[in-house]
Amino acid sequence: MTDSLFTLNAGSSSIKAALFEAAGEGGALPAARWSGQADGLGAGLKARLRVRDAEGRTLHDTGLEGDSRSHQGALAALLEWHARQGGGGRIAAVGHRIVHGGANFVAPVRIDDAVLAELAALEPLAPLHQPHNLAGVRAAMKAFDGVLQVACFDTAFHSTQPDVNRRFALPRALHDAGVRRYGFHGLSYESIVTQFAQLAPQLARQRVIVAHLGNGASMCGMAEGRSVATTMSFSPLDGLTMGTRCGHLDAAVVLYLMRSHGMSADDVEKLLFRESGLLGLSGISSDMRELEASAVPAAAEAITHFIEQVVQHMGSLAAALRGVDAIVFTGGIGENAAALRERILLQCGWLGLHVDAQANRAGKAQLTTPESPVSAWVLRTDEEAVIARHTARLLRLSQAG
Repeated sequence: MTDSLFTLNAGSSSIKAALFEAAGEGGALPAARWSGQADGLGAGLKARLRVRDAEGRTLHDTGLEGDSRSHQGALAALLEWHARQGGGGRIAAVGHRIVHGGANFVAPVRIDDAVLAELAALEPLAPLHQPHNLAGVRAAMKAFDGVLQVACFDTAFHSTQPDVNRRFALPRALHDAGVRRYGFHGLSYESIVTQFAQLAPQLARQRVIVAHLGNGASMCGMAEGRSVATTMSFSPLDGLTMGTRCGHLDAAVVLYLMRSHGMSADDVEKLLFRESGLLGLSGISSDMRELEASAVPAAAEAITHFIEQVVQHMGSLAAALRGVDAIVFTGGIGENAAALRERILLQCGWLGLHVDAQANRAGKAQLTTPESPVSAWVLRTDEEAVIARHTARLLRLSQAG
């Protein structure tokens, strides 16, 4: 029975996991044996756990109720399902998505108590994610005692950015203390870059803007597959309008809320991270699917706000790249909301896009006509495969040592 790798990826309202065969030295990592996802975690959402095999066949599909609707409860339900399956080989290593690596972690690392403590200190910078990420680490340590645990960081991909794009206009001592632009969704962006060779090799040499659009949303301008600029900065709060996060905000608004409305730091954090974005704008939901299906005017206004922010940031990233050759959509919204993609592309026509509306509606990979000066694509991100590749590499190094 061959060894297996287990990956855990906790998002702001979801948990993804997958089981991979541990690749041998120099071997290509195969597709996941199975992948599971718990969606709709948190208050007011319909939580569900689904597990599918490598061919997409459903192995497990159930609603989550009570405590199972939390991140910790959903993870426990997934691990319980895995334990009931039996077989599948020994779990040789577990790879984790960790949203914030701070200034010190710019490559995947083996997790020990010291690393775990340093990552826990970063929780205030990513309160919707980091606590869940680390809860997953602790649960996996308990479930798979003595097994190699590997941290893979969303911030690491952006460590290649030029210094001018990583600094705030604050005193230099604050930058040196860690107050800087980090950027996020790096594992997703890395997944997209690895797909360029199969999709269209020229993309690996071009200036590409990737839009990771989901409950958490960001965009990245990259040149030759390396991050140049991105919309998120010090925390995953900045940039685009998101499901419950406000995105870009004048910092003076925070001062005003605290001084004139008597809000505490905890009150402001809750407002900006959990009560704003699409939910705050619509007053209905943070789920783009529900907003698209709603006839309430505020739902349409929230969608228009989301699109406008994407379009404006598209222009900003094109400027940072000094031009753009291609645009790629990914993430839950980017991959599935064809009508929204079309609206964004049409409003970015000034970039030189010739949209193929039929291809977009049909779910084709290329969304522009062959003669379009700037191409546009939609790609399914696979953060779990990226985590598994990094975990397999560290596993081989640990076995060699």
